[in-house]
Amino acid sequence: MHRQLDKAAAQLKALGHPVRLSVLRRVVQGPEAGTPAGDLQSILGIPASTLSHHLATLAEAGLVTVAREGTTLRYRAEYATLRALTDYLWQDCCSGGRYAEPPAPPCCGRD
Repeated sequence: MHRQLDKAAAQLKALGHPVRLSVLRRVVQGPEAGTPAGDLQSILGIPASTLSHHLATLAEAGLVTVAREGTTLRYRAEYATLRALTDYLWQDCCSGGRYAEPPAPPCCGRD
């Protein structure tokens, strides 16, 4: 349990910076082959060194991967990791935990 909690906390911490969240959103919107770092820099209008720092943080958290294609670095979202993180946030919402009382909590999608 603590390992999953620690992992989720580290991933959310990586997403807790506005620039990193913007970077990740651009990577998610990018091509399946990955978004070149230069494209991200142009779109976001930030210095290469700043972008590199933020991409490294996202990669360390397992939220993106990088592949070298010649001199180009392409960044891809780790969709399975992102899905696992969001699933973790919703986990047990509708399970009738200790605070669940009728009516069902809003996270269940029921009125």
